[in-house]
Amino acid sequence: MNTTVFERNAPRPGVAAKALAGAVHRPFWIDELERAAPRHPRLEGTASADMVIIGGGYTGLWAALRAKERDPGRSVILLEGRRISWAASGRNGGFCESSLTHGYENGLNRWPDELETLERLGLENLERMEEAIAKYGMDCDWERTGELNVAVEPHQVEWLQEDAPGSVFLDQAAVRAEVNSPTYLAGRWYKDSVAMVHPYKLGLELARAAAELGVEIYEDTRVLELGEYDGGVRAVTENGEVRAGQAVLGTNAYPSLLKRNKLMTVTVYDYALMTEPLTPAQLDSIGWRNRQGIGDMANQFHYYRLSKDNRILFGGYDALYFRGGRVNPRHENRPATWEKLAAHFFTTFPQLEGVKFSHKWAGPIDSSTQFSAFFGTARKGRVAYAAGFTGLGVGATAFAADVLLDLLSGESTERTRLEMVRKRPLPFPPEPLASAGINLTRWSMDRADHNAGKRNIILKTLDAVGLGFDS
Repeated sequence: MNTTVFERNAPRPGVAAKALAGAVHRPFWIDELERAAPRHPRLEGTASADMVIIGGGYTGLWAALRAKERDPGRSVILLEGRRISWAASGRNGGFCESSLTHGYENGLNRWPDELETLERLGLENLERMEEAIAKYGMDCDWERTGELNVAVEPHQVEWLQEDAPGSVFLDQAAVRAEVNSPTYLAGRWYKDSVAMVHPYKLGLELARAAAELGVEIYEDTRVLELGEYDGGVRAVTENGEVRAGQAVLGTNAYPSLLKRNKLMTVTVYDYALMTEPLTPAQLDSIGWRNRQGIGDMANQFHYYRLSKDNRILFGGYDALYFRGGRVNPRHENRPATWEKLAAHFFTTFPQLEGVKFSHKWAGPIDSSTQFSAFFGTARKGRVAYAAGFTGLGVGATAFAADVLLDLLSGESTERTRLEMVRKRPLPFPPEPLASAGINLTRWSMDRADHNAGKRNIILKTLDAVGLGFDS
């Protein structure tokens, strides 16, 4: 097997460990703002509304905002088990992509007949998000800078040479003129289909805008059970309940309140680092004047971007599944993974040796077997749900909110007629098969990265039955 660029050009021993010394184990985005974030009360007793939304992340928040926009007279209650946007919505990389299918190739493999429509709807969704951010004056560091996909191994260059709408190919000289990394062999810049955003600020601002429209938000209100009563649903909490005509479920990686979805997602942990702010000289040494988000082309890929104050977020590579598939804070502490990420950072930018990391963190991602969101209804059409975003939910959750409201309205819309919306993906097998299968797949993807991208019999078999990953 071949070695990768990160193995061939690893930094000097001790460089990564020294850079990590003093990094706090908290998500940078949340750590920066949590103390000043508005607090919402806990639900006590019984309340009623036209609609109850369970989950205070992006899916629930966009659903709340859109529900009031569609019908200002509709009463909406949102219930969050902890704090608004404290989980995936507040600790992701802040890449807001137009893709609804977790990348063009994944969409092409699964929904080729409607991919043109999905791509158009994705761009329209991104535009609507930008319009909402402007309309409500959301302070969330929104930058429509696009994304730069980079080849760091020779076999990846050919992948980038395939033309893609709204993008431009960059040869080695051109891509290094954009961002100066000795690992880059070529790039493709998707100029208008990706925005960078401060993820936690976006969640807080969505909550503010929704509350100003009349949405009642309750924090520290965990829903234990979703029941029924004549004409509606009951969201039973630790200290009360909400009775509503309709419900939206946006619980992401956390256990679904519907038994039918128990095996529809698995939880994968993603890890990230944030540097201290770069000095002008350090920033000049790497260029990056156009501030694109960046992702490399490996199966085990890295993603990275600049913050408003010119820190570099560097994450990805190790996406880990732990037996049982449950959310557990113990999985968030992985010193070996952070040291590996730090080493890869200095391979990517050796000129930044000496820069320190201020924050290190992790978080759970809900993944489905189609690697993008799936949708459905339950309880005689009174409950709508979306899950399985697989790490690309910053933009897709806004689209999902509209899908869920369409489904609850009973309307036949362009969104609800999509095969992607109408059909559920295959479930994951129960344990121990899930753990064995997922980790064998991850091992195979790593082997492909060490073998010029060639997929082994395991990956080819998964491709054949529609379970292969290609984003």
